[in-house]
Amino acid sequence: MGALDIFAVIVFVVAIASVVAVFVIAGMAPGYVARRRGHPWAQAVSVAGWVTLIFGFVLWPVAFIWAYVDVPARPANKQEIAK
Repeated sequence: MGALDIFAVIVFVVAIASVVAVFVIAGMAPGYVARRRGHPWAQAVSVAGWVTLIFGFVLWPVAFIWAYVDVPARPANKQEIAK
């Protein structure tokens, strides 16, 4: 096994690791956004993100959009919360 073969194996391993990392990041993204924005159904958005990514990428953007909508309005200031 020559140096070129070893380099090719290293490139292949890095490429596979990159694909797996992108897949995991894409699966976690809708749930992460929903939790950060205080979405009332953040867990459902997270599950929808993973399910739609695993069973076909077509509906994954819908889960991502869902993470940004339906967020309850925040009070104008913190004093209203204390009352």
